[in-house]
This record gives sequence, C-alpha cells and structure tokens, in this order.
Amino acid sequence: MGEITHFVAMPFDLTDDGLVAGEPFKCASPAAAIERAKGFWQILGHAGAVALVRVGYPESTTTVLRAFGNVPDDLLHS
Repeated sequence: MGEITHFVAMPFDLTDDGLVAGEPFKCASPAAAIERAKGFWQILGHAGAVALVRVGYPESTTTVLRAFGNVPDDLLHS
C-alpha cells in the first residue's frame, strides 16, 4: 500500500495565551495549501498561517512548505 499524503493549511491566532492553532484545511495540492495559508494570513487577518504536507498513516512526518506571519517557533525548527 502506498503512502498517504495530505496537504494542509492551518491558521494561527494571537490570544492572551500566545499563538493558538485554528482549524486545519485540507487542500488538493502543495500549491493550493500555500495559497490557502497565504489567504488565511493576508486576506482573512489571522496572525499567521502555515502550509504543511503530512505523509504516512498512522505514523506520519510533517514538513512545513511555507509559513506566513507569526507561527510557533517549534513548528519551524523541528
């Protein structure tokens, strides 16, 4: 069986407790995830957003494709 790949855009909002992840949005391609993340940040006014690719199930690896605005440092340096 082949690897399962998901492309995801996830917004982040700044609260009194710091950056909080919003609802992840599944996308059809890496380019779509990057554009959706950019839209979350630029157009919808979230503090930041990331485009991710997750490969594998149930064990998975996550790679950040692109980050916009304010996102948690541990997400970028893992």
